[in-house]
Amino acid sequence: MAGNRLPRSSRLKRQRLIRALFARNKADVNVLSSGSVLVRFRTVPAVETSGVPVQVGFAISGQASTKVVRNRIRRVLREVYRHHQHTLVDHFAVRPDSLTMMVMYRGKEAEASRNIQKDLPTVLDKLATRFTDDS
Repeated sequence: MAGNRLPRSSRLKRQRLIRALFARNKADVNVLSSGSVLVRFRTVPAVETSGVPVQVGFAISGQASTKVVRNRIRRVLREVYRHHQHTLVDHFAVRPDSLTMMVMYRGKEAEASRNIQKDLPTVLDKLATRFTDDS
C-alpha cells in the first residue's frame, strides 16, 4: 500500500529540530501521552522542514535490554504510526506550518507490541483533535 509509506523526508533527523523538542526553556513544546507512549511536539515554519507537513522521530527508553529489542520496538512504533498518520499529515498539508514530533515508548519491553498498538493511535487522535480544534 503506497498510501501507508513513511518517506525518508518525513523522518525527523535535523539535530536543531530534535534538540528544540527537548529544550527546557521552550514554551512552544507540548507533550501528550497515553499509557506507555509519550509524544513531544511543536509546530515550526514549513521552511524548516523543507515543506514536509509532518516530521517524526522515534525513541525508546534506555531501559531496553539490548539493541535488538530497541530496534524491534522502534520498528513497531514506525509501523503503527504509518497506519495512523493520515489525519495529521492531511491536516498539516494545507497549513503554512509543519509539525515536528518525537514518539517515545516508556513501557515494559515484553508488552511493547500490544501497548504500542493500543496507545499510539490514541495519542495521535488526541493530537489531531488538538489541531483541528485550533483551526
